[in-house]
Amino acid sequence: MPHHLAASKQRVPKTHHLCLSLLFLFAIFGSSHGDVGTSSFYNPPYLPTACYGNDVSQFPANNLFASAGEGIWDNGASCGREYLVRCLSATVPGTCVEGQIIQVRIVDRAATSVSLALRDGTTMVLSATAFQMIANASSADVINIEFQQV
Repeated sequence: MPHHLAASKQRVPKTHHLCLSLLFLFAIFGSSHGDVGTSSFYNPPYLPTACYGNDVSQFPANNLFASAGEGIWDNGASCGREYLVRCLSATVPGTCVEGQIIQVRIVDRAATSVSLALRDGTTMVLSATAFQMIANASSADVINIEFQQV
């Protein structure tokens, strides 16, 4: 094989993949193509009863998960779906962590969750870990979010 063809088959560096992933995230949220809703959070015990019985192995290891509110529950079809989520605003200025986008997995239904959300009727109820990554929980227990299914 000629030398100039062999060089073109080199592996793409991991940093290139990271840059492409970040560009993808900016493309999704940079022009506001996501849906808008509200979010609250809940604390343990976390038991994904509506989606997985009591199988806690369904929780992501990073604790970035959520319960689906009725608007996205979709008769249980939302179980396992993943969403990119960012905080848009809250009643208290400075609550949102600017530029922070997280990816969460739906593991339960908010209306039937063992752990109750701090506020009923939100679009998505985040785990305490997920909520604190995008907002200051001591400032507000409900935030306005933008979310996009991935």
